[in-house]
Amino acid sequence: MDSRLTKYLTLAVPRYTSYPTVPHFSDRVSADDYTDWLSALDASEPISLYLHVPFCRELCWYCGCNMKLASRYEPVARYVGTLVDEVALLAGRLPQRMTLSHLHWGGGTPTAMEPDDLQRAMETVRAHFDIADNAELAIESDPRTLTQDMIERIGALGFTRASFGVQEFDATVQAAINRIQPPDMVEASVEGLRAAGVQGINFDLIYGLPHQTVDTLTNTIDLCAAMRPDRLALFGYAHVPWMAKKQRLIDESALPGANERIDQARAAAEALERVGYQAIGLDHFALPSDTLAEAARSGTLHRNFQGYTTDRAQTLLGVGATSIGRTPCGYVQNIAEPGAWARAVESGTLPIAKGHAFTGEDALRAHVIEELMCSGTVDLDAATQRFGAAPDWCDDERKELAAMAADGVVTLAGDALSMTEAARPLVRAVAAVFDTYFASRAARHSVAV
Repeated sequence: MDSRLTKYLTLAVPRYTSYPTVPHFSDRVSADDYTDWLSALDASEPISLYLHVPFCRELCWYCGCNMKLASRYEPVARYVGTLVDEVALLAGRLPQRMTLSHLHWGGGTPTAMEPDDLQRAMETVRAHFDIADNAELAIESDPRTLTQDMIERIGALGFTRASFGVQEFDATVQAAINRIQPPDMVEASVEGLRAAGVQGINFDLIYGLPHQTVDTLTNTIDLCAAMRPDRLALFGYAHVPWMAKKQRLIDESALPGANERIDQARAAAEALERVGYQAIGLDHFALPSDTLAEAARSGTLHRNFQGYTTDRAQTLLGVGATSIGRTPCGYVQNIAEPGAWARAVESGTLPIAKGHAFTGEDALRAHVIEELMCSGTVDLDAATQRFGAAPDWCDDERKELAAMAADGVVTLAGDALSMTEAARPLVRAVAAVFDTYFASRAARHSVAV
């Protein structure tokens, strides 16, 4: 990488799955605010639903998610009972019965539930919402604990997409992150789901893991390519042990340095493109026939808390402890601690802990950041006109962008701002230029690459 770009590699910047980002949510947004926002929704517009299960049956040391180890099933069963109650509670706050265009189960590991509990929850969803004929129904899974009974139930319930955290197949790396799953284990899960009717398969890969090298990662990609998932996400490992205590179990001396991380990211991207995948945004890849690739080509790609998506819905309802929702008025996040979350739901109160009401230039800056994250380019004049902003709204940002242009990070020709090809992995650093909340440095983030 050009030496002028290397100073941007270790910048700590957000991942921009929202704007403003979650660390800048506050408790000034309440359940009453969310109730008002929900009642004001346009019932003719489709919405999305995210259901969060914060339980896993195995502990992965690299994970930064808010999760609990399910050593017994009883807490999971209780959680599911409250989850279905929250679905009904949310539906009761809507102006009328609404239609879902996307549904996503995340975690944790949603397949830590028993098949009957997954079915119970999906039946509750269908009792309160219509599901569009072309809706995407997605679920995350762990091949180490996925059973044949669950595979068959996922197929019977009409799921269209399943995601797996592959991360890395090298045995030494797997031991260093406490995630042992040989390729044949993952392949069996993929084949089982496809046989059950789930045709969309996603893999997650991670670079920057302990003991990982370019060779181990590209070998993992070759093994993945043989299974032909429709989409792959390639994330940089975010080592944030001050937030994710389980990461303290990782040997920091075995982590690759900044230059090694960028070498891994570049080599992996090149390997994925060689085997037929199209690069999508910052860190996703898809077969050219996949709807994500079609959205990227048509300029309709979006980004939300699940990453890059074809979901065009303006409203995302989050269900479950720590889940996040979005309406045209702002963001909300549920209480993180499952006990407190459950008590709120049981009392008939939307379990909101914090959020953010959109104000000022939020919508404009969110648009600019999303355009950069999705396509690597944005027309600042068009954005100014679209949101009716003052012509000088980004004069200060232009000064910083001029310095980035001199370093070869971006090109800025009039109002046309674009990432250079060499600096494409640094797009988060460019997005941060437009983030007025980030300037406060109120939160710590992972490095740019």
